[in-house]
Amino acid sequence: MDDLELDELTSMVLDCADLIPRGRVATYGDVAVAVGTGPRQVGRIMSAHGHLSNWWRVVRADGGSQVAERCRQFWEAEGISYSQGTYLKVCMPQHRIDGEELHKIIEGLSSAAPQPGCSGAVGVREQGSP
Repeated sequence: MDDLELDELTSMVLDCADLIPRGRVATYGDVAVAVGTGPRQVGRIMSAHGHLSNWWRVVRADGGSQVAERCRQFWEAEGISYSQGTYLKVCMPQHRIDGEELHKIIEGLSSAAPQPGCSGAVGVREQGSP
């Protein structure tokens, strides 16, 4: 597959999304805290490049997503429970990992190890990653 070059912040946000453990979700704000930016920037990046990461694990603060119907199959596969009312929303108390927890995961990684979804080169991702 072709490689896609991304700026440092975009790479950090996508890497952070990939580090959210299976069966857990984080809010745009949680990812923002973990990488040192704002939630709107995270939202913009996920909107444009989220398809290169585990995008279904990043949700709004209320547990919802603009693409909740697309998230449903991933949430079900990972055992993430959600409300089935008018709008699908993740049960946040049960599945949320906060920004501080994410930051600890990031800090715990060896700086020499390539991040999930990355080719090993900083800011380069393979197109077609999950």
